[in-house]
This record gives sequence, C-alpha cells and structure tokens, in this order.
Amino acid sequence: MAEQVIAAQELTRRFGSFTAVDHISFSMQAGEVMGYLGPNGSGKTTTIRMLLGLLLPTEGTASVLGYDIRRQSEQIRLRVGYMSQKFALYNDLTVGENLSFYAGVYGVRDKERIAEVLRQVGLSSLERERVGDLSTGWRQRLALGTAIVHRPRLLFLDEPTSGVDPTARRAFWDLIYELIAEGVSALVTTHYMDEAEYCGRVGIMRDGRLLAMDAPSALKESALPGLAWDVFIEDHGAALLLPALDSLQKCPCVLRAGLTGDHLRAITPKDSGAAALQDYLVEAGILQVRIEPVEPTLEDIFLALAAR
Repeated sequence: MAEQVIAAQELTRRFGSFTAVDHISFSMQAGEVMGYLGPNGSGKTTTIRMLLGLLLPTEGTASVLGYDIRRQSEQIRLRVGYMSQKFALYNDLTVGENLSFYAGVYGVRDKERIAEVLRQVGLSSLERERVGDLSTGWRQRLALGTAIVHRPRLLFLDEPTSGVDPTARRAFWDLIYELIAEGVSALVTTHYMDEAEYCGRVGIMRDGRLLAMDAPSALKESALPGLAWDVFIEDHGAALLLPALDSLQKCPCVLRAGLTGDHLRAITPKDSGAAALQDYLVEAGILQVRIEPVEPTLEDIFLALAAR
C-alpha cells in the first residue's frame, strides 16, 4: 500500500462568522497528482495554508508526510515545496540569484544542484537575466525551480498556471509529470476546469465545502445526474442561439442548459434523449437543429455538483 502523504479530517477554518473551509476530509497517497478544483474564493488556498502550518485550523486535524500540522509545521515546511499564486520572486535579482537565494533558505549550498534545477526547468540560458524582464511563463518556471531546489517529497502548487498562455500551461504540466516520475507527489489547485484532466484524482470545492473527490473518469460516471448533449443551431444559428437556450432551460426534460462556444450544452436525465430535445425545440419554432451525444466535461460535473 502506498504511503499516505496527506491525511485531513474535518479540517475547518473560520474567520469570524465566515467559514472559509468547512469540515473537509481527504487523503492523498505518495506518487499522486491531486487536483483541487474550484473558483476563486472557494477555500483552496486556505486549505493549503493550513496543511503547511501557516494557518491554524479552527477545527479538525491533518498530517503531512506524517507530521502534525499544529505541532510540527517546521518539519513539514522543510520537506515540502510550495509555489504560491503570485510567484514570490525578486524582480531586481537574476534568475540564478533568485534560485541561489531560495536554495540558501533551505540550506542547499551545492552549486551543481542549482545548475541541475536550472536545466530541469529550462532556464539555463536565462540564468543571468533579470527576473523583472522575464515573461510570465518563464517566471512560472523559475517559481517551480525555487520550490524544488531542496528536493521536496511533496509539492503544493497554488494556481501555478494562472495568467499564463495555454502553451506555457501545457509545458508546465509536462514539468510536473517529470517530477512525479522522480517520486515527487503534487497537490495542485486550479480554477481551470480542463487542467483537472491532468490529475489522477480531483477534489471539487465550492464555498469552502469539498463536494466530491475521485478520478475525473469516475466523477463523470457518478456525479453527473444524466446525459450530456451538444446542440447545434444550423439555420441562422447565431440569431437563434439565445432563444434556443431559453427554450432548453424551460424544457421539462432538461436538467441544465448553457452556452458552450458557438453551440449549446444540455444535460438530460438518463431516460431522455435527443428526440425529446429535438421535439421541444421544433415546437418552439427552432427547426434546423443537430444534437450529438458528448462526453461530459469536468465543468459539467462542477456545475451539477454546485447546483445540488
């Protein structure tokens, strides 16, 4: 059985009358990439701060790498890597100077280790560049380098790809999986629904509550209350898109409907199908319709869970 690197029981944090994290319980095994998915303000960062021992829980307990978050926070922080949302870097220092500084904080004096990390995150050629002159994508890589320079066993990555372009986001996830292959575990928070597909398991948060946690494929099987359909309006589609959406939202056989790019997405009970949707739209005067079954996305799952 794999080692348990995180174990949380009824973890709760209140700020006055506001409950930021509400009695969450979960565990994480060594070698996992776990995604923590939810909108801004859902409690993801507060959860990480408690697990790092930076913020005491109001209720509940947790251990990280076997250390208690209340009593042994220093031991935890020596053994994990943390990458915050805002990339805590020094703009007036070079790439190499930033990495050397953080290495020194962790007691790492080996210059070869610093060079190794620069190679690993693809920054060797930029070692003497001032950080303030770098693009967000390069700064992101450096922030990851500062989080791994002391060879942590567990990474906490708090919305690490916020503000970077899709190509940089994909490259960053490639780096994460290179680290996983070396035996590191990672808990990654994100509000990008598509990124959660990269994770072995996903926890979905809203309003401080952990709504579900499972593999993305399992969530799609168990958490969605029906079937997903893409609805294309082929005749004057743009003009009829909003009237069609209004009709679908009123349809008794539709659990949820919404816009998805240039078409609509409808969720129906498992005993309803395309024919029922087609008939209802025809009755509403929307005749040229193409309806296709589609695999639900994690956004569909999130919206279904949040509505419960």
